Amino acid sequence: MVKKVFIMFLLVSAISFAKEKIIIFHAGSLSVPFAQLEKEFEKKYPQYDVVREAAGSRACARKITELKRPADIMASADYKVIDNLLIPEYAKFNIHFVTNEMAIAYTEKSKYADEINARNWPEILLRKGVKVGHSNPNLDPCGYRSMLVAKLVERYYGINGFFEKLFGYGESYENGEENKKKVVVRPKETDLLGLLEAHAIDYLFIYKSVAKQHGLKFLELPKEVSLGDSKLADYYKSATFKITGKKPGTWIVKKGAPMVYGITIVEHGDKLPLNKEGAVKFIKFLLSEKGKEIMERNGQKFIEPSVITGDASILNSE
Repeated sequence: MVKKVFIMFLLVSAISFAKEKIIIFHAGSLSVPFAQLEKEFEKKYPQYDVVREAAGSRACARKITELKRPADIMASADYKVIDNLLIPEYAKFNIHFVTNEMAIAYTEKSKYADEINARNWPEILLRKGVKVGHSNPNLDPCGYRSMLVAKLVERYYGINGFFEKLFGYGESYENGEENKKKVVVRPKETDLLGLLEAHAIDYLFIYKSVAKQHGLKFLELPKEVSLGDSKLADYYKSATFKITGKKPGTWIVKKGAPMVYGITIVEHGDKLPLNKEGAVKFIKFLLSEKGKEIMERNGQKFIEPSVITGDASILNSE
C-alpha cells in the first residue's frame, strides 16, 4: 500500500512539474539564432519547453494549413509567406523583425575558388564541371530568391541569358527539371550545407547570415543583386519568378524585394493558439534587447522599430 501511494506521489509530482511546450515552426536559416534564443528563453522561463522544427518557410506554412500540424509560432524567412498562406485563417498579424541578404558560399576546394570575385562569379558558375546548389523555390524563400538573384545578374552584369544558361528553368520551377549535371536542389538551403562541405557541389546560393554562422567562405554580392538594400526596392522589382500558390494549379508571381523576415502566432481555425501565454512570452523575448543581441550576433540586422501588420492585440493579453 505504501509503495502504491509513493508511486502515485511520484506521478502527481511529475505531472505538476511537467513543462509546457511551445511549438515553433521556423525557416532553416533561423536554426542557429533560434537555438540560442531557446536556451536563453528557457533559462528565464524554466516552466516552458521550446520545441523547434526547421523547414523551408513555405513548407512550414503548409504543415499548418494542409497537414493541420499543431504549432504555436511560425517564423518565416519572407514575411510575405505569412501574409499569403496563413492570414487570415491561421494568423491575425505579422511582425517584420530582421533582414538578411543573399551570398554565394563556397570552400577552398570549390572549382576556381582561387579565381572567384565579385566581378567574375557569374562566368565561373557557368563553367563546365562547376556544380551549383539552391533550395526548392516552391518550398523555401531562399530558393526563389536564388532565382531572382540570377535574373538580376542579367541586368547588372549585362549577361544575356545567364538565368537560363545556369538553371535551364523557364518562368517557374517543377521538381526534378534541373540540369543534374550542373544544379543540385534540396528542400531548404541548410540541407545543402553538407553537400558543399563534402565537395559534392562547388557553390551555393544562400543567406549571408547562414554562411557566417557556419564559418563558410562566401562572396558578398553587389547591393544591386543581393536583395539586401531597402533603398533598391524598385530596382529589385524588375526580376520576377513564379512559384506555386495556395491551391494546386495556381501560381504566385514573386518579385524581387529587400529581404525581410516575419513571425506570427498561429491560430488553428476558430481555436486559440495551443499555448497562448507561452507564445506571447516567446515573441516578446525575441523582440527584447536580448533577442536583438542574439539575432545581430548571428548576422541578421534587427528592424527597429519592428513593423507589425494586422491585429496583434493578442500580444497585450499576457
